[in-house]
Amino acid sequence: MSTNKVRTTLALALAGILVLVVATAGVVWLLARDAEPQDPELTAYAHGTTVTVPPFRYCTVKMQDCRQGETVFLEVPAGDPLQISLPDQIVGTPWELLPLYARPDGEVVERPSSYRDHPENARALTVPSRPEPGLELIGVELQVMIIAIDETGNQFPIPHAVWSIKTA
Repeated sequence: MSTNKVRTTLALALAGILVLVVATAGVVWLLARDAEPQDPELTAYAHGTTVTVPPFRYCTVKMQDCRQGETVFLEVPAGDPLQISLPDQIVGTPWELLPLYARPDGEVVERPSSYRDHPENARALTVPSRPEPGLELIGVELQVMIIAIDETGNQFPIPHAVWSIKTA
């Protein structure tokens, strides 16, 4: 085979590969362009079990297009912590963590914390299942806050996104 035929064959093969790569990139771009954005999800882990936690409630930051979800159940035995991984969309935002505990008499005790109480850009949170004797973790909410303004001009924080985990 002559050198010209080899060069021509290689050039045609490379051109074919280039066309295939460009076509694949175009299809991926079209699919990604039309894909609906996904709501951020938490990952929760306790006692060898991992669950994905979609939002219980999720609105835009303008409190529009609100969607309602469900509470996710994850068993957290006494003495084992609940670990929560935050997605990139939540890291660096103003959030509040609301663990709920029950006393033996049924009284519910809230032990809130916020992004201010954790290292900057924290990606993981640990919630003790029994922070003191007589308290049992029964659930956790994570809320991402925005500042709202009422009719009189007063500003106050409200959650535009909430994730809910039931543990007992």
